[in-house]
Amino acid sequence: MSATDNRPVFLDLLRIRQPVMAVVSIFHRISGVLMILSLPGLVYLLNLSLSDQAGFSQVASLLTNPALKTLAVLFCWALAHHILAGIRFMLLDFDLGLERGAARKAAWLVQVGALVLTALAAAWIFDVLPWVQSGIPSGVPL
Repeated sequence: MSATDNRPVFLDLLRIRQPVMAVVSIFHRISGVLMILSLPGLVYLLNLSLSDQAGFSQVASLLTNPALKTLAVLFCWALAHHILAGIRFMLLDFDLGLERGAARKAAWLVQVGALVLTALAAAWIFDVLPWVQSGIPSGVPL
């Protein structure tokens, strides 16, 4: 190496402060991967629930498990973030919001919007909101 070489010797990616636009882009990819990986399980649960009444009851009882409820909340975050970030990227493709300030605001809107939608979904999934009925209709026999 020459004495004028200014390349970093040790690059710790966790210590570098990424701009919010980069974080949205990274989370957009992560949320897409999470949704693709969850598809086989979701298709299995859908198939089981549509097979007969016993299959529906089995899926309904599985979805009372707190671990599966947590996975459902994670899936809701992935879906919300991926949709909101996708809309943001489509607007960028149409040359809307390219300025630095507008891009930063839009990225923060995606982050906050995904968290708000996820919090609402979590409250619905865990039956925290008293004015929202449970996800399973009351007339459905378990």
